[in-house]
Amino acid sequence: MRRAVVGIAFALMGTGCVAPSVDDTPAPVDRIEILSSPTPFTQVTAGHVSAIVPDGWEAHPAVGSGSRSGFLASPHPDRWRRMDGGVAGMSATWVDATRIGMPSDFYYLAATGPLLTGLTDSERCRAGPLRVFVDRRPDFTLTGPSHGDYVARGEGTCRVRGIRTQWAYFVAAPGYGPVHEVGIPASGLYVVVAVTPQGKRATALLDRLIRHTSFGGSSVGDLVAAAGGKLRAR
Repeated sequence: MRRAVVGIAFALMGTGCVAPSVDDTPAPVDRIEILSSPTPFTQVTAGHVSAIVPDGWEAHPAVGSGSRSGFLASPHPDRWRRMDGGVAGMSATWVDATRIGMPSDFYYLAATGPLLTGLTDSERCRAGPLRVFVDRRPDFTLTGPSHGDYVARGEGTCRVRGIRTQWAYFVAAPGYGPVHEVGIPASGLYVVVAVTPQGKRATALLDRLIRHTSFGGSSVGDLVAAAGGKLRAR
């Protein structure tokens, strides 16, 4: 079970491992659409995922597993994929549960366990407050639909190679709970991660990046509201 959960986590974050799947047919890679604006931000759309990123960041489709979709963006995309907290960037991805032969309980375990340990458990990083909007633990019978779901937002700081950064993330494992009613019907897991150099405006920037991310036309705020919570303005 743990190996399967870690497989989902690594496949989602793009480190090269692929989660087990009942459908080995490669999924088409999302085409990146860029829309500039008079603001210092660029709109990025990749399939069902839409978000804003600071001007100058380079956006690429998420790759690594046929079940994973979305995009990553960074001034240094290759370095961002290592997810060590030392480079600015953002990723917004989701996992197509219809392509993976696992009960939804595994997504709950991934969301509450190894998904973001590169940031939350690293000796170079320090986790800050964690806001859990809903935590309905599944029964783990592994038979039939699970009504467990998990939605949370975390933040923290890192110091890597002498560089100080600040990060924030949003994660949702909708299961068959209320969060499943919004967003992308096929999704078993949503993850948004953003990192920026530490500074006075870092918190506001990270908050803006996460708030302006949407999946299937539903914003992160919509997903939180479906879980019975509300994002605080920063």
